[in-house]
Amino acid sequence: MSVSTPTGSRTAPRVLLDAAALSGCRRRVHLDHDPAAAGAPRALPDPAIEQRRADAAAHRVRIGELLAEVWGADWASAWPSGAAGPEPGEGGARAARAARTAELVAAGAAMIWGAVLPLDGDRRGGAELLVRVPGGGYVPVLVVRRRITDPGEGARTTAVTDPWPQRARHDPDRKVRSQPRDLLALAQLTRLLEAAGWAPPESAPRLGGVIGLDADVVVWHDLRAGHWPGGRHTLDEYDVRFADRSAVARSAAAGGPALAAPSRITECRRCPWWPTCEAELAAVDDVSLVAHGETARLLRGAGVSTVADLAALDPAAPPAALAVPLPGPPFTDLVALARARGQGLAVARRVPRVPVPRGDVEIDIDMESFGESGAYLWGVLLSYPGGLRDGDPEPGYRAFATWEPLPTPDEGRSFGEFWTWLSGIRAITAGSGRSFAAYCYNEQAENRWMLSSAQRFAGMPGVPTERAVREFISDPSWVDLYGVVSRWFLCAHGKGLKKIAPAAGFGWRDPEAGGENSMRWYRDAVALEGGEPDPVQRERLLRYNTDDVLATQVLREWMSSDRVLEVPLVSELAPPAV
Repeated sequence: MSVSTPTGSRTAPRVLLDAAALSGCRRRVHLDHDPAAAGAPRALPDPAIEQRRADAAAHRVRIGELLAEVWGADWASAWPSGAAGPEPGEGGARAARAARTAELVAAGAAMIWGAVLPLDGDRRGGAELLVRVPGGGYVPVLVVRRRITDPGEGARTTAVTDPWPQRARHDPDRKVRSQPRDLLALAQLTRLLEAAGWAPPESAPRLGGVIGLDADVVVWHDLRAGHWPGGRHTLDEYDVRFADRSAVARSAAAGGPALAAPSRITECRRCPWWPTCEAELAAVDDVSLVAHGETARLLRGAGVSTVADLAALDPAAPPAALAVPLPGPPFTDLVALARARGQGLAVARRVPRVPVPRGDVEIDIDMESFGESGAYLWGVLLSYPGGLRDGDPEPGYRAFATWEPLPTPDEGRSFGEFWTWLSGIRAITAGSGRSFAAYCYNEQAENRWMLSSAQRFAGMPGVPTERAVREFISDPSWVDLYGVVSRWFLCAHGKGLKKIAPAAGFGWRDPEAGGENSMRWYRDAVALEGGEPDPVQRERLLRYNTDDVLATQVLREWMSSDRVLEVPLVSELAPPAV
């Protein structure tokens, strides 16, 4: 955000940067602070991100309550209510929390929960926990809802209920998982503590702790260590990044030149500013529309700045000016993708005929989940390419759903019914001597929730063992069409089902169909935020799921047919005419 600070007769813009700005996109920092961008196109809020934030907030509250229970009077909260998290109406209590934090520091509190630190120049920040250390001063502790260690050794940890850095010991069972954003956040909090006069003496170590998803230990980091570019330690790296992001934000807020140009990176997928940046990149035919991230930077350095430039190159001869090999896809694929995009093609074939496993009996499967809360719907489409026989279940779509708000034990009931039905079809097929195939699009989601459901609902009617699920997902009859597409096609606009199925002639009935929108519909369908469940949104979700399984059916049938021959081969893609 930016605010105005009076300077004589003029008003100079002041920017306030959270630590998140240091590990994210520089262009996003510019747009976040540019008054001229206020009316620029933005994506709708992502319900998946909103749900993750809500889950993270609940995780922090649980940790705060645990520490309060263990440490009693040594634990003090900066929240106005004195609780481990915000009470209703406390969402904007930042100023009150900052004042309360200062009072607790002055009183020498051992633990300060929900601390908000005094502003320092362009930076602001708050810590889930400040702990007072011997010799005076405080060190910050973050609480995050992600894994912060891996099996191994070398991390320095204390028990989560013993959050004192002087007690940290070498951990023989954990090694630190790289999380640069956590280190940068701890560095920002350390600089804020130093500016406020609340840090340990300069001669003392600069430490910070992180409590992760497992919530069993605090991992302690030495912020004067680390292996950043140029051999910098964490605090030095932070200072370099903060100076850069501050300059970007200040120039944007003052209406000055943009110090960060758009370029497509992984972060763009979830960024609210992507519609704005995409339009800017398309207007100049930027090469990052095809070659993302570091690959685009290296290509520009070699004089390849547009998609057309890339499409005109010899696929077998990367530019001689490239100093290092390109990361990511092979150069031949990059040139082919550029040519496909230039010709308006969504896909190009790698092979004359696309091999797709088929069966006499086929099932298309699509699962709908709500963030990390669970899988509420398993949709299936049963078909008989080998012909329907007497006694076969009727072909068509079926849904196995729970409409109780997740998380709920009823999820186990719906999953058990789905698995019982699936197992029955497989048994009938095997008993009649026919071949069987089941399909999904990107098996990671379905596999994850099948395994998770088997673990969480073990013993409920119809719920399989984890071993049975692993046997199914490792069987060749379980076919991931995303893998088929990835292997045998080049995809100029992405490989998501919504991008690929239209090439096969399929379209969704709902013009707003998409995973993000389905999260919004689910909230209303189960009245997650109060009120009455909305039956219209339930029907909308069922229709959406029906179309998803129909899309996988249409896609595999198209790939198996002569119609796929209408798609150009990669070898047939010509460079743009001069």
